[in-house]
Amino acid sequence: MDMKRDYYEDVQLFESNVVLFWTVVLLVFLFTLPLYVPSYRFSLFNLVLVHVILAVGLNILVGNTGQISLGHAGFFAIGAYGTTLLMTKLGLPFVLALPLAAFISSAFGFILGLPALRLEGPYLSIATLGFGLTVTHIIGHWDFFGGRTGLQVPPLDLGGGFILKTDVQKYYLILIITIFLVLSARNLLKTRVGRAFVAIRDSDIAAEVIGVNLLIYKTLSFAVSAFYAGIAGGLFGFVLGFFNPEPFNLILSIVFLVMIVVGGLGAIAGSIMGATLITILQYSLLKNIKEVPYVGPFMVDISSRWFTVIGLENLNSIVLGLIMIAIVIFEPLGIYGIWLRIKKYWRTWPF
Repeated sequence: MDMKRDYYEDVQLFESNVVLFWTVVLLVFLFTLPLYVPSYRFSLFNLVLVHVILAVGLNILVGNTGQISLGHAGFFAIGAYGTTLLMTKLGLPFVLALPLAAFISSAFGFILGLPALRLEGPYLSIATLGFGLTVTHIIGHWDFFGGRTGLQVPPLDLGGGFILKTDVQKYYLILIITIFLVLSARNLLKTRVGRAFVAIRDSDIAAEVIGVNLLIYKTLSFAVSAFYAGIAGGLFGFVLGFFNPEPFNLILSIVFLVMIVVGGLGAIAGSIMGATLITILQYSLLKNIKEVPYVGPFMVDISSRWFTVIGLENLNSIVLGLIMIAIVIFEPLGIYGIWLRIKKYWRTWPF
């Protein structure tokens, strides 16, 4: 029987030598990826890593604490605009601007977490939705934030004149930050704070009875999740090079939720899987559906017959909706649940 006998077995980073081996293989693969993948692909890979960071943070809030948020596009925008403005207006270096912008986003997350003490379910969703729409409205109508024109991101200067110019160079930086934040989230969930989050998710009344301070831990969960979104937003700006308020809308918040639901609520590995799948679908496979032999012309014909002229552009939303419905009906644990089934099958094969 695989039973934990003490706390240190539960918090150890690698549960077995098998896990250690495959972790090393994965890291070697990620760090050597530029050797056998064309450089033009790394813009997409950087976007995947950015979404992984945000999905891990959002899953701490939704999957582990049970608090729904439709306003994470707002935190994402605060991170992007905050990092860029701190570098361009105040002249701060990137290594200071990025975490400072994330802490600003975290402060807004703390404030937004206060309504969570009295609101649940759809009411909390509406409150977070209002926050996200407010942020987008403000940055779109205030010249200080560039208005509708947007902002040009400064060079990614790490100090000492070392500037990251190519997507491959940025990939290594974002990859290191992603690994650090994923490990931090994993360690956080193993502490008393993470266990308090899970207790609140399962039953906030029972958690309060056994001594969990709902005021502290609910607001802390929002703050931590917003911090991750702020880091992701700051890196997002450098991936694009230029951005305006248009991408930070309600649809983006919904896509973030789709990532963690499809990947698997309450699982860090699920966040990574979901963010990777949805990002590649959105920005590569579905975006270039016209170029796919047989399928592309068929979809164009369907679009011209039954949708508007730009109907094919809405294919992303249709496919994401169908995927989410299928996951909810057939595999509530998401891709992570499928992975667990595969592991269980091979462990017990051929019996």
